[in-house]
Amino acid sequence: MKDADAGTVHREFVKGNEAICHGALAAGCRHYFGYPITPQNDIPEYMSTHMAAHGGVFLQAESEVATINMLLGAAAAGKRVMTSSSGPGISLMQEGISYMAGSELPAVIVNISRSGPGLGGIAPSQGDYFQAVKGGGHGGCRIPVLAPHSVQEMYELTMHAFELADRYRTPVMILGDAIIGQMKEPYTPGLCEPPGPIDKPWATTGCAGRPRQHVKSLYLKDDDIERHNWKLHEKLQRIEKAEVRAESYHLEDARIVLVAFGTAARVCKTAIQWARKEGIAAGMIRPVTLFPFPKTLVHETAGKADLLLVVEMNTGQMVEDVMISTSHHDKVRFMGKPCAMPTPDDILAEIRLLAGKTS
Repeated sequence: MKDADAGTVHREFVKGNEAICHGALAAGCRHYFGYPITPQNDIPEYMSTHMAAHGGVFLQAESEVATINMLLGAAAAGKRVMTSSSGPGISLMQEGISYMAGSELPAVIVNISRSGPGLGGIAPSQGDYFQAVKGGGHGGCRIPVLAPHSVQEMYELTMHAFELADRYRTPVMILGDAIIGQMKEPYTPGLCEPPGPIDKPWATTGCAGRPRQHVKSLYLKDDDIERHNWKLHEKLQRIEKAEVRAESYHLEDARIVLVAFGTAARVCKTAIQWARKEGIAAGMIRPVTLFPFPKTLVHETAGKADLLLVVEMNTGQMVEDVMISTSHHDKVRFMGKPCAMPTPDDILAEIRLLAGKTS
């Protein structure tokens, strides 16, 4: 965004968690419900301070279970709504997320993930990949998942998440971690004018002057639930076809290709830069959408490269989607560091090993 007087680009220095709030408000979110848990507490703190000034509603629920059901109710009334939590809290929300997916209700759910399982700790982790991407809810529930790797993307992907949610009538998850949520760096905000009224003829806004309508996920009559499941499946197929996002980083001549998302991908970029200075042709695929996963790009790249190295802050989760995406299983390697961030030196050492260089 340019300063009208100085003609310069306006930038702000904020935490990733705060950038999510900026993006939500810019997208027209005026209803936030949440419950505190580290390391995402900056989000409810910011929203509690600023939501009223934007004409919105902030409400701290008594639990994550209450939170997700408040989100369901506001979404059913046609409002743009958001909540945020971390691993254990997201677990408690899973039934409500499934109800929202089944009821085709748009909402944005942020997971600034921490280490686990159980209460684990507040250390950064990507251990919630399966929970987010494989459909943590019951009955075949799946939702789009976005994985930012910078403060700029925390802002931009939050706005994109609201657009996806309304376009497909589905919950959308933003999957971050303690590092990207707590780190500060400059970002460039866009115009903060909220969008105009969004047509939601399905919303339960009162039936005066029109037939009564229902928002529900319960279908008991004849084959209604089967038809509804196929309808949801067809929607997921459309999302998989149209909404894949991935960054190709130095792929043009890469022989060793890293696959990483979020914070791990950010660290991989430094290791790739160092490797290239040593004459090793390394590159990376960074999935921005974890669901839908960039299967075609992974498969095509695997056919050209010598090796794929999947780098994750867990014991191996996204590596399964890489294996599903390609028949070149013999080329796939994994490097994991649960509950901590791998260093560029760690990753460079692995790249050297795969390239046959010991020093």
